[in-house]
Amino acid sequence: MSVQKLYKIGPAYAKKLQSLGIKTARDLLFYFPFRYDDFSDITKIADVEIDQIATIQGQVVEARNIRTFKKRMALTEAIIEDDSGAIKAVWFNQPFLTTTLRTGATVNLSGKVSFSKNELVFSNPAYEVVGYNNLKNYTHTGRLVPVYHEIYGLSSRWLRFHIKPLLIFAKKIEEFLPSEIIKSHDLLSCSLAIKEIHFPENMEIAEEAKRRFAFEEIFLIQLWNFLQRGKWQNNESLKIHFQEKLIKEFVVSLPFRLTDSQRKAAWQILRDLEKSAPMNRLLEGDVGSGKTIVAIIAVLEVVSQGMQAAIMAPTEILAEQHYNTFLEYLSVQGGKNYRIALLTGSKSLLNGEKISRNEVLSKARAGEVDIVIGTHALIQGKVVFNNLALAVVDEQHRFGVEQRARLLKTITSLKDGIPDKIPHLLSMTATPIPRTLALTIFGDLDISLLTEMPKGRKKIITSIVPPAGRRDIYYFAADEIKKGRQIFVICPLIEDSDILEVKSATTEFEKLRKIFPRFKIGLLHGRLKPKEKEEIMLKFKNKETDVLVSTSVVEVGIDIPNATVMMIEGADRFGLAQLHQFRGRVGRSEYQSHCFLFTDSQAKKTHQRLNALIKCENGFELAEKDLKIRGPGEVYGIRQSGMPDLAMANLSNIKLISETRKAAKEIFEKDPLLRNYPRLKERLKEFARNIHLE
Repeated sequence: MSVQKLYKIGPAYAKKLQSLGIKTARDLLFYFPFRYDDFSDITKIADVEIDQIATIQGQVVEARNIRTFKKRMALTEAIIEDDSGAIKAVWFNQPFLTTTLRTGATVNLSGKVSFSKNELVFSNPAYEVVGYNNLKNYTHTGRLVPVYHEIYGLSSRWLRFHIKPLLIFAKKIEEFLPSEIIKSHDLLSCSLAIKEIHFPENMEIAEEAKRRFAFEEIFLIQLWNFLQRGKWQNNESLKIHFQEKLIKEFVVSLPFRLTDSQRKAAWQILRDLEKSAPMNRLLEGDVGSGKTIVAIIAVLEVVSQGMQAAIMAPTEILAEQHYNTFLEYLSVQGGKNYRIALLTGSKSLLNGEKISRNEVLSKARAGEVDIVIGTHALIQGKVVFNNLALAVVDEQHRFGVEQRARLLKTITSLKDGIPDKIPHLLSMTATPIPRTLALTIFGDLDISLLTEMPKGRKKIITSIVPPAGRRDIYYFAADEIKKGRQIFVICPLIEDSDILEVKSATTEFEKLRKIFPRFKIGLLHGRLKPKEKEEIMLKFKNKETDVLVSTSVVEVGIDIPNATVMMIEGADRFGLAQLHQFRGRVGRSEYQSHCFLFTDSQAKKTHQRLNALIKCENGFELAEKDLKIRGPGEVYGIRQSGMPDLAMANLSNIKLISETRKAAKEIFEKDPLLRNYPRLKERLKEFARNIHLE
């Protein structure tokens, strides 16, 4: 039923509800509160205390509207009394209340009590007229009161008024969770959970209702992952035989020794490539842990056998950096000359020579190029390969849940001449993923971890810098530049904001030009054209620039071994994981590196959070802390995915995630096509569509 057909909901309210994703009566029932106000204990008026939340019940002695002289504000004042005394209540700009709070009516008031003009006062309390036949069937007071996310014109009070009458229809909502799952995991039924999540008798039953729906939502994500993994494994891919002699010779020729983590990850990937079922593996490693060389080993294995590889990066800067790295290591290897192409929105190259985009496309289709490295240009439907055997996606979490799903579909279509085979997929990320997210958001992937750093790296010294210490850091930075080193300066914004009052890159750039007049300073931000970004980064990489002032554009992947100082303005504006990413832009050589966290904040919580970064070098540990502080939506780019709030709130609940994964696995192994679970299958499709998984 359309929500517009409900009592007292016309086109105007229906439009507002639609902005919350509510189109039907069912949608309104499934619009859950995010917290509760505990107004359940009704207190005698004589017992209320200053600055305490209280609920009273009494009779209206008087209610009147007055207008303040100074602010011209409408005030509604009422006197309420019970057998222990009387108290005043005041509401602002709600003159209609005098028609509701009639003299003699019995009312509940719930809210905070303050002391004003030598008397106790309820200021803007929740109110409710108590009828004779339903003395305890309260909606807005005298109970645990649900509080909903609001928009202008749709208050929690309005939502409570319209949701409560709908609860009688909750029994008609079909249960889709299998009965064995409900029983074995001690879950409330759907109809009971709907009733208790909106108007619970107590917090214990409210938590049980929330647990039911959190379980349901995460269970669906888990089941979807198992189904996707099953579908993926049912495809056929090209078998890549292990070239032991070639790989050993390549590893020995490297100017550094692989870590044990790199060796293990490379071996896991090479084993996957030997299978006929396509690989779908995530290579997860801390900043500077050496993911790229592991990917190069996998690519060498593929192209040495006459097949093609594609590498996709989120930015043109990172794509070109990969291109140069692959040229350095693979252009000539094992006695073969490999053809390596770059394809971005602004540039196309083949083994260092300029070539048109159409020529790259033609050569990829004809099998006359071995490796194509690019940005989103690789998944825009025009790039067709002759025998693509491996697709590598760097910083894949940056593509988000929806883009990632689309990416998998697009990559599997990049084939020509071998319509029944799809490429192996290797995803990489430098953002460590907490275990709970690895089991849910990335649950369809096999995961390889790089937990060690290359030998010889020095610990980056990290410090919090208050305003008084700024000058000393500038002197220190100048000394580093004189030694031949380079400096990063990160700002939260491109331009100044009166609202946020944080440092901007453009303002900082101009300021530093005056502070360091003898040094060359560059400015990098997201609004520059790709060619401009490339020129700025090239100058910094070639040591033609001493200081690079930038926004978070440099967070991912940029490799400047000569940079030894990272200065982060407004450090309190960034999450821990992002700060760790910035810090990882330095400390990539034998030189001692420093990371300075500038903040004007005196807040204890801010300094506790920044101190966590100082004490911890391990990105995995920081990722767990960041997940708890900021939540998965902000950290991993899934806030806009449409994922339900209860699922989002529980993505760090390892117990619940383990339970849901076990339940989903049991159902999948018993019935991988869900033939015996039609309602579950239908609900799963709807859920996946709503949160953009398909």
